[in-house]
Amino acid sequence: MPRLEAATAVVAPEPPRDCPICPRLVAYRRANAEAHPDWFNGPAPSFGDDGARVLIAGLAPGRTGANRTGRPFTGDHAGILLYATLLKLGFAKGRYDPDGADDLRLVDCMITNAVRCAPPGNKPETIEEASCRPFLEARIAALPRLKVIVTLGDVSRRNVLRALGLKASAGIAGHGSEFQAGPYTVLNSYHCSRLNTNTGRLTPEMFEAVFARARALIDG
Repeated sequence: MPRLEAATAVVAPEPPRDCPICPRLVAYRRANAEAHPDWFNGPAPSFGDDGARVLIAGLAPGRTGANRTGRPFTGDHAGILLYATLLKLGFAKGRYDPDGADDLRLVDCMITNAVRCAPPGNKPETIEEASCRPFLEARIAALPRLKVIVTLGDVSRRNVLRALGLKASAGIAGHGSEFQAGPYTVLNSYHCSRLNTNTGRLTPEMFEAVFARARALIDG
């Protein structure tokens, strides 16, 4: 397997449109572009308010979600619950459309991913997580008012902790966990994937409670 190019001296919070760092993800991106040239087919940029006090960290874009539309959690099932919750709690305004043809904007909130390019089978490899992590580090550092980080799933939680220079085991796992990581409060939720919501592992009430807590932390 080809070795990944070193992701050194990365200071920008967003990767370039044709980011070359991860060979497997680049190949997958190109294959998708050949099959669907009308899709975004690139590293999904973060979306939201540059003055955000809340950052939501997912794991990676879905092939037919952000990889297609160019906006995190837009175009796949996970975005339905996420954006409905953000609208309800005042972290978003406007109308959400699964294809991104809307006027949605985030308020005091930003969404990003630990890995910016869609991985085959929705599963990034550990080395890809590590190679993309400088972008996550830079994204966090570029939010001067940031107070709360909501991690969607334990893999996202571990990546955020590593991006903050902590051990992956430093924070409590599981839905609804809360802990301090440097200057930030981290709230962990089950991922709002179809698997979790359709099986009842994650209910809308459970998900909403996490963001209600985020709201209380920044406004309290």
